[in-house]
This record gives sequence, C-alpha cells and structure tokens, in this order.
Amino acid sequence: MLLDRLNRPLRDLRLSVTDRCNLRCTYCMPAEVFGPDYPFLPREALLTFEELERLTRVFVGLGVRKVRLTGGEPLLRRDLPELVGRLAALEGVEDLALTTNGLLLPRLAADLRAAGLRRVTVSLDSLDPEVFGRMNGLNVTPDRVLDGIEAALRAGLRVKVNTVVQRGVNEAGLSELWRALRDRATVRFIEFMDVGNHNGWNLASVVPAREVLARLTEAEPGLAFRPVDPAERGEVAARYQDGAGREVGLITSVTAPFCGDCSRARLSAVGVLYTCLFATSGTDLRGPLRAGDSDEALRGRVAAVWQARQDRYSEERGEASARAQSKVEMSHIGG
Repeated sequence: MLLDRLNRPLRDLRLSVTDRCNLRCTYCMPAEVFGPDYPFLPREALLTFEELERLTRVFVGLGVRKVRLTGGEPLLRRDLPELVGRLAALEGVEDLALTTNGLLLPRLAADLRAAGLRRVTVSLDSLDPEVFGRMNGLNVTPDRVLDGIEAALRAGLRVKVNTVVQRGVNEAGLSELWRALRDRATVRFIEFMDVGNHNGWNLASVVPAREVLARLTEAEPGLAFRPVDPAERGEVAARYQDGAGREVGLITSVTAPFCGDCSRARLSAVGVLYTCLFATSGTDLRGPLRAGDSDEALRGRVAAVWQARQDRYSEERGEASARAQSKVEMSHIGG
C-alpha cells in the first residue's frame, strides 16, 4: 500500500479531460475572468485518450481503485464514451464515475452507460430559475439540468446531485431542492470553499453543514435524520438518512475538514499531478510520458510525489500563510 507522510493511501484518481465549460458558475469560473477572450488550452496540449488510459493504468498499479472524470465540463470532450470504455476495461478499476453540469446528458447518457460508466454526479445549485441563472453566470434554467438527471436515470446510471451553498444566495431553497430530488438521487450539500483564486470567497458566505441539516428538518415537522456510517475510509460526505431511508450528504471542508482521510490524486487535462484540491503547484507527467518514460519510470515518479505528500489545506485554511497562496483553478482539476 502506497502511503503519504500522513499515512493516507492512494485510492482515488480524478482525471480532468478539458479545462473548458459551457457554464460560468460564480464559485468556479466567473464570467468576468473566464470571458470570451480567455486562453483555454489548445487541443494538442490535452492528454490523448491513449495517454489518459496509460496514466490511469500506472495509478491503478499503485493502488487506485476509483476513477472519476472531471473538467471543466467533461462532456465537452469529443468522443468521451470512447475514453469511458477504455478506462472501464482496465483491470483494477472498481468504480468509474463522472462529474458534470448535466446539460449534455440527454444526448450522451445512454452511450456513457453502454461504454461502462456507472455513476454520475450532477451539479445543481437551485431550483429557482433566477437564483440558478445568476449562480451559473449564463442564465441557464434548472429544467435543463433536471432533463439531464432524468436522462441519466433512464440510462441506468446512479445519480448524485451536488449543491454548493452560499449565504445570501441560495440557502433559502435547499429544502425544496432536496424534496424534489430525494426519491431519485442522493443530494449532497457542499460548504462554499475557496477553490481557485477568483470566486470572492469569505467565511461569512459559508453556510455550515449543521445549519443545512437544520433547514431540511425545520421544513418538515417530524422529519428526523440519523447519521450513517461511511462505507469506506476517505468518503468526503457525512451521510444522513431520514426515516424513509432517503439519504442526504454534507460536505464540510470548511467547518469540519476531512484532510486526515483524503486519498485523492488529481491529474489535469495537460498531465499535471496535483495532490490537493487547493494545491499551489503540481508535477508534470505529460513531459516524461511523451519523452518516452516507461510505465515503471512513471510509477516511480507518481510514487515519489505521493510519498512526499503532506497536504492538509482545509485544516490550515485559517492560517495567514495558507490564505495568501495562489491555488490551482478548479476548472483545471475538477472538484
């Protein structure tokens, strides 16, 4: 078992396949920064499907069992079902999932499921068209995301829904969203985090997870949640179920950091390895790969990075030195 300096194993790999997105969510890719002239990556800079497959095999050889495709918006990557098929066929990959804004799922969900995808996580921050349009930066309405969720369910994919909660923005509609989706998907509420460098994060904008759970309970007198034990070490969401067995997840990176169990590595679309969502720098794997490194040499590079890892940004967030650091943009490495 490959362990870092805090005895955390390498178990999860998040693969970014593009830095582009068809939304401009204010907490990730605000339109005033990622505008029409923003220099997105040229296609030749992106890892090819063959390179992504090979690097995933390298990570699997070091202990990775769960792989998640991210972006930007991964469904913008042409022929993505082909990549899904390649990764699903790798021996050792026990779970293959994808995070998406859902807009392209009506067209792609069936092909993704046929290729071997089993789960999708869809981002949806509000059912209020005005609130959601403002948060996604392009006035896209929630019905388009709901159509994507329905397409995923029809295709046989398991669905989770991620909702980023911001004080004074969308917290009033959380119970409505959970009630609308709780019988079809697991809804997870995420505390607003200081990812990247442009989302205007401040602590006053964070709605603590305990308040989120209280809001859900207050909306339905008699509703009671009980905590559910994690299925495995490293789960990011604290899980709760109501009396009917419907699950809600709370991701508490700000108020109750889970750095101590983090088993996730992230690979950007250009092959840079990051060991934390809030990393300030990474390690290039594309260069050595294209220069002819063997799989054994690549494994050695990854192992050395992981064994030196001691990231725990969410536990250090309150320190001035941590806040002052320039971090990798979430659009480069997914969530």
